[in-house]
Amino acid sequence: MPADTRIWTARVLTLFPGMFPGPLGHSLAGKALEDRKWALETLDIREFARDKHATVDDAPFGGGAGMVMRPDVLDAALEAAQEKQATPALYLSPRGRLLTQDRVGELASGPGVTLLCGRYEGVDERVIEARGLEEVSLGDYILSGGEPAAIAVIDACVRLLPGVMGKVASGEEESFSGGLLEYPHYTRPQEWDGRQVPEVLLSGHHENIRRWRQAQSEEITRARRPDLWKRHRNEDA
Repeated sequence: MPADTRIWTARVLTLFPGMFPGPLGHSLAGKALEDRKWALETLDIREFARDKHATVDDAPFGGGAGMVMRPDVLDAALEAAQEKQATPALYLSPRGRLLTQDRVGELASGPGVTLLCGRYEGVDERVIEARGLEEVSLGDYILSGGEPAAIAVIDACVRLLPGVMGKVASGEEESFSGGLLEYPHYTRPQEWDGRQVPEVLLSGHHENIRRWRQAQSEEITRARRPDLWKRHRNEDA
């Protein structure tokens, strides 16, 4: 069946299609998937192998530990994914650029995304170059494969799609909005474990609350993410 180009679609190239939808089948993303606010397609990379053993990897030239995913197999899989609909193609890799909320917003505003999930020691560099894949990292750590990262990318995008979150404002005052981390939150009971809710939040004075939250965001960002704080200060200069 042809892809419905009206729906934001995530296409995942993976050796383990059974890992999807996984967490994406629950909560906000799962409800939105049921309501066809977005679509998920998985392509099993092994189906594009060219030999009877469905070989998708081989030993690296130059020696070294582990195996490398073959460029011919991956190229065929990417070709099949892009034939349905041309979308930004991302390769989840620890050497990629750090994924930011701004980039997530750009991806969510488009027609969808194609995600290549690597395994073993990674993928042949030539297919990255030939396909112009955008290498994306979630952080400075190593996962066993790209699937958990792909789930995180999709979840981050889906929650920004129209009609997915209940209140638009809930997406406007989160961490990284305005380049800062989010301020603290409090709810009932007013006193818990000897700890009180800050008085300003009980005042009903909206401007004072706004100022307090702004100050908290700045303080937390300065202490925990000096890189973000420096960037925020430079942008305000």
